[in-house]
Amino acid sequence: MSLAPVRAAFFDVDETLITCKSMACVLARFWGHGERTDHRLAAAWASLQGLIRAGAPREQVNRSFFRFLVGSHLDDLESCGREWYEKARAGGLLHTPVHEALRRHAHAGDLVVLVSGAFSACLDPLAREIGADLVVCTVPEITSEGRLTGELIGAPMIGEAKAAAARRIMTAFGLAPGDCFAYADDESDLPLLRAVGHPVLVGDGPVSAPPSETDSWTRLPGPDQMVRAALDGTPAPDGTPAAAVTPAAAETPAPAVTSAPVATGAATTPADAGSVPAPAGAAAAPAESVAASVTPAPAGVAVAAEDAATGRADRSAGTVTHASPCTSGVVPPPPVVPVGAMASQAA
Repeated sequence: MSLAPVRAAFFDVDETLITCKSMACVLARFWGHGERTDHRLAAAWASLQGLIRAGAPREQVNRSFFRFLVGSHLDDLESCGREWYEKARAGGLLHTPVHEALRRHAHAGDLVVLVSGAFSACLDPLAREIGADLVVCTVPEITSEGRLTGELIGAPMIGEAKAAAARRIMTAFGLAPGDCFAYADDESDLPLLRAVGHPVLVGDGPVSAPPSETDSWTRLPGPDQMVRAALDGTPAPDGTPAAAVTPAAAETPAPAVTSAPVATGAATTPADAGSVPAPAGAAAAPAESVAASVTPAPAGVAVAAEDAATGRADRSAGTVTHASPCTSGVVPPPPVVPVGAMASQAA
């Protein structure tokens, strides 16, 4: 991120930036192996799938997941998350088309933000490797002994919460929504995609958005589409030849996709990864800009979903909810601080 970014790029994580459901993967590793664990996992997935089939909102499904972790120690979960990430990363965890788009945004000096319903144990290793400037995530409630209660601090980072967080960040940094980007794959991500001027659908995209709205949006292939392209010999939706995608695409990232959108501030244009233009208007950024004095926040900084019930803090323009690095947990609930103070407080 530049000292005064003029654009932001918001990235959904599961099945957008990475090829799997991170919380499911971390839970499976945390619970271990064996027949008893297999039955336990099967019962957990059946419970969640039952909620989904019954039409439960994604926010309810997300809350239900954290109830499986009652009594678990955050340190143990985060250690397990790091182990999972190291193994999965070696097998091709990152979804190449989206990862390369993220790298171009970072190279152009854009603010790179991960926005996910997952939590720190899943997201912190990823955020540190890719150099994310901010992580906006669901925050589990933690006891003074560091154990999860099964409840959350505020709302899950799902649906409208993602859009609200993106708007707060854009306001805090003085960014024009029309110049910003969002990458996401799910129906629940529509509010986030609609909050920016450059929405990018990953995969088949939300089904309820009318074509009259989405026809002008940029599309990138999802992980499952890359696999299907390899198996049936058809090109991926972005034009990547099937021969360039291996059948193991779910584990081994596909080759570079050069048609991913590049942050130009005006329009989405194809470009090679090494030829990203300077951000439009960067030279003219006013010295008195809200974000002018902000130094890049360290990777892994979390922005909590909501204020805790123990004290609703002001959410006026120019503030975002801030928790110190993801790995620290959240006890007590994170304060709301001015954006200009984020870097110094997180240091």
